[in-house]
Amino acid sequence: MREWARLAGRRGVCHGCAVAIAAMLVLTTVGQARARVFLTRDQALELAFGDGSRVERVSIFMTDEQLSRARELAGDGIELDGALVVQYVGQRNGEPIGTAYFDSHLVRTLQETVMVLVTPEGAVGELEILAFQEPQEYLPKNGWLGQFDGKSLDRNMDLRRGIHGITGATLSAQAVTDATRRVLAIHRALTGEIAGAEAVGGAQ
Repeated sequence: MREWARLAGRRGVCHGCAVAIAAMLVLTTVGQARARVFLTRDQALELAFGDGSRVERVSIFMTDEQLSRARELAGDGIELDGALVVQYVGQRNGEPIGTAYFDSHLVRTLQETVMVLVTPEGAVGELEILAFQEPQEYLPKNGWLGQFDGKSLDRNMDLRRGIHGITGATLSAQAVTDATRRVLAIHRALTGEIAGAEAVGGAQ
């Protein structure tokens, strides 16, 4: 899914990181028939923010109002686990790059983990699958994931509207779409309201 040659050419990822990713993919393929890890958290953050950036990990406990707003924005059938949210906020030269979130969820009966980078404008800046435990024939491809780039949270972020499905892998498409909606809803609920939340930050 995330071939190491492609990673080596993106956002200045170092050759050593690309080799490490390639080795991880080989070991994972040999050692695990179904569960595959494509990227670690740190590798995904490097893809999202690139060299020369500062990434701060921030834990936020949403207020009841923020949690209710996030659920409303996410839409019916999309669950939020709780009030605790972990953000990875990227800056370069003092300017915001975006905020990354990691979302783990069930696809059918097994887990998937994705990273969604939200731009300062509130749109999807990057969408990566870090781990996928379902059979690999149901794994969303890069081209399909690319349709989320630049999209904001609205009624068109839906498989019945602006998001194309995946033939034979509807549950995979739905899981990624729901995760992206959930992240954007949480981000929007927190934007401009963070003063009312309890937040603790720290360097990555």
